[in-house]
Amino acid sequence: MDALVNGKILLDGGLIGGQALLLARGRIHGLVDGGRLPPDARPIDLEGGLLVPGFIDLQVNGGGGMLLNDAPEPATIARIGEAHRRYGTTGFLPTLITTGRATMARAIAAVRDAMDRGVPGVLGIHLEGPHINPARKGVHNEAEIRQFGPDDAALLTSLRRGRTLLTVAPECVPAAAIAALAREAVVFAGHTDATLAQVRAGLAAGISGFTHLFNAMSQLSAREPGAVGAALTSDAACGVIVDGHHVHPASLRLAYAARPRGLFLVTDAMPPVGTAMAGFALCGEWIEVRDGRCTTADGRLAGSALDMAAAVRNAVELVGIPLEEALAMASTRPAEVLGERERGRIAPGMHADLVLLDEALRVRATWIAGEAVWGGACP
Repeated sequence: MDALVNGKILLDGGLIGGQALLLARGRIHGLVDGGRLPPDARPIDLEGGLLVPGFIDLQVNGGGGMLLNDAPEPATIARIGEAHRRYGTTGFLPTLITTGRATMARAIAAVRDAMDRGVPGVLGIHLEGPHINPARKGVHNEAEIRQFGPDDAALLTSLRRGRTLLTVAPECVPAAAIAALAREAVVFAGHTDATLAQVRAGLAAGISGFTHLFNAMSQLSAREPGAVGAALTSDAACGVIVDGHHVHPASLRLAYAARPRGLFLVTDAMPPVGTAMAGFALCGEWIEVRDGRCTTADGRLAGSALDMAAAVRNAVELVGIPLEEALAMASTRPAEVLGERERGRIAPGMHADLVLLDEALRVRATWIAGEAVWGGACP
């Protein structure tokens, strides 16, 4: 049994000090007074750091120099997870953007295989497309965007373990199909040019969230609120990319004021995370990485070079979100999106997925299932 001592621990009721967190068999065993450890406990000194729930990222295209679309294999997924855990990510959805059916099948099989092999942190898959609106395609390959057909549901829901998150444009997928998909997966609206009425019809059918709010969707205007207006006036979860590039901090402040418990952090990360890459190829285009921005030759954003720890810092420093709320947006909220009842919080019985932060909110150590997988706590 490990005992994490001499730190501040974030519980549901707030930060506490003077307690030790006990870990056993990959779970949180309980809390005890820091001076009264069980005789079989191995103390691990947190040196005054902040111990918080592990970050859960529901939109991870790549990292460590790898992109899931390029090499949909278990080794790719393992490399991506390894790159992100140094930034506190203990659970993630490898994300495949719009591509052909054969590549989709390979990616789903790779995620299933990775989970079977116990690759740390893999919680399922996010299929972002192909049933999206070409008018809001972003950098997705328009040639691979296609209408929803009778054979698509079986492929989209074929993972059969973990959780599947699907991003669709509600105006491009029939309501009956959305309802059927929502019985097997988490369905989000994204890359959509839908009207308020069309989005609300999708929500009624089973859509439960929005992919990267504000980006690649119909905007809020005076007489047509669009997807953004629908999101801000709904109870659905909204992923946000808080990198200082995708969404202006003022817009994020408005969203937070409207939906203080409805936002959660995602990275939309690309291969540069965890590397010093200056660029990479995506859907046949060269993407330049400069000053934290990933852009095409004509200046369009193409995912991000963001990590979850930086997203938390940005939420606090750029947007003004209270620290405990920003941390919940990186852990508790995305766990709730997936229906994960045993992750995203520090409490007895939960998975021991944890992050140790310093005063500057930079990651000092990461644990997955009670095992130190990065940083100073590693053996």
